[in-house]
Amino acid sequence: MAAISSSKTRPVHKASTLARIVGASSNLKTGEALWAYAFLLPWLLGLVIFAAGPIIASFYFSFTRYDVMSPPVIIGLENYQAAFFEDDLFWPSLGRTFYFSIVYIPISLTGSLILAILLNRGLPGTTAYRTLFFLPSLTPAVATALLWQWVLHPTVGPVNAALAAIGIRGPGWLTSPDSALMSLVVMALWNSIGSNRMLIFLAALQGVPEQLVEAAQIDGAGTWAKFWHITLPMISPSILFNLIMGVIGSLQIFTSAYVTTGGGPSYATWFFALHIYSQAFKYFRMGYGSALAWIFVVILLFFTWFQLRISQRWVYYATG
Repeated sequence: MAAISSSKTRPVHKASTLARIVGASSNLKTGEALWAYAFLLPWLLGLVIFAAGPIIASFYFSFTRYDVMSPPVIIGLENYQAAFFEDDLFWPSLGRTFYFSIVYIPISLTGSLILAILLNRGLPGTTAYRTLFFLPSLTPAVATALLWQWVLHPTVGPVNAALAAIGIRGPGWLTSPDSALMSLVVMALWNSIGSNRMLIFLAALQGVPEQLVEAAQIDGAGTWAKFWHITLPMISPSILFNLIMGVIGSLQIFTSAYVTTGGGPSYATWFFALHIYSQAFKYFRMGYGSALAWIFVVILLFFTWFQLRISQRWVYYATG
């Protein structure tokens, strides 16, 4: 009888031991989760206070007349109506921003890709070249703008001085409506071609399977055929990423124009981001500035969605 009793109580003992183990494991996981939330708390507070809060507030202000000094007054869609139909600078600034992006993005992407291809060849001194090409992107935006403002100065700048040495009279660059916009394009290219975009392309090129390239070479494919049919499809996800980030960044151009030209001369560099800033922080039309900002958000979301939609036709994702 004692043996029978012992055999009956043993499963109960095992079950209680298993329950204690499960309970201890659950307590351990709960403790780890609490510590994780504790470490995440400063970031979450920063996100809510400094990001999510202002985003929600700006959406509310976009439907109000608000000048900071007096309480906001709800006016419905009047700010949006004023932007589309009454603001003389709305459409020109938007068109100028699109024009800048159309000129800048293809040159920037192509230049970064070519630079990455050259650096991927493993030539002597490649590490030093990578550093030199990447250095401009580490320069603060304001310092870059001030540097180029001096370089392109019409009278004391080294560019016009070099042109004058060979008998060519240089243009006004940033002081001329005919050349100010393209001068900002050159500044942006100098800062971006060797930046993170180039490093992303370089990492993608190093991830192209060598066996595919060797197989194509055995089949008689030339350099261009290997690049077009193997390398380019394999790095197409990186091209898409750089394209999306490039479009978003170029449409947000602000610092270089604000520091060097202030939107001039004759509104030649009055970009949309500068228009938002001026309305909100120069004229204190916070309600109208918030409406412009939300219009800009919709534009950025549309372009991002459009690029992702058409990417299904040309982006190759390797599986397995």
